[in-house]
Amino acid sequence: MPNYLPELLALPLYPLLYLQGKYVRRVTPRLPEASGPNSGVAHPPGADCDPVAVPALRLLGIGESPVAGVGVASHEQAITAQFARALAQQLDAVVSWQAIGLNGADLAQAQQVLVPQLPAGTAGIDIALIAFGVNDTTSFRPAARYRAELAQLITTVQEKVAPALIILSGVPPIHAFPALPQPLRFVLGSKARVLDKVSEELAAGFANVHYIRMQLDTRDPGLMAEDGYHPSEKGAQAWASHLAQAMRLSIGQLVPKK
Repeated sequence: MPNYLPELLALPLYPLLYLQGKYVRRVTPRLPEASGPNSGVAHPPGADCDPVAVPALRLLGIGESPVAGVGVASHEQAITAQFARALAQQLDAVVSWQAIGLNGADLAQAQQVLVPQLPAGTAGIDIALIAFGVNDTTSFRPAARYRAELAQLITTVQEKVAPALIILSGVPPIHAFPALPQPLRFVLGSKARVLDKVSEELAAGFANVHYIRMQLDTRDPGLMAEDGYHPSEKGAQAWASHLAQAMRLSIGQLVPKK
């Protein structure tokens, strides 16, 4: 798909897309960011939940609304904590986690608002999960600009927290968001696919960055929150499980031998 195809699709449909966008914003429930602490520790099943246990892995999540926990009640139900639990179970290891997210953030806002919140210096982060794309899609960010801003964010994360591994999550399947009517859903889905391909190609140029396509059962309505736009607790769990399985071998090598 040419990078400019979504713009070509949108141009003749702009009046309708504009009206549909206004309608969606008016009728879609505005869900808050998650409550509770944005950091914690995940223990393997059946293990003692020792609050002073030394983590085998340290996970940092940085991203837009799913990382901020929009769509779930607490950060414990959102993607970063769910990913930490999936890793703890898979690796039989203690995993600490911290989520740095912002509802509505695009990559430009990530540099301005989220990057200053990153732990200063080399903070011993083993895995950084980067999850963006929806807001850059809905604002029709040009593919070249998206690539440059994503590359800048990856480089900044590398410099500030020096993770052993960066996981770049694919752009969510906007073409299947039930909150969006057609043809808005189709046009935004096309744009999301373009930015997703940019993410995949960009990750290939970094030695320690792994792109993971978001593969969820879009036919399951239980994976979406009540707004039809954000992942539910079940959706975050499925997403986390997919990330953990996809990165099983690479992440396993980071766990110290017992």
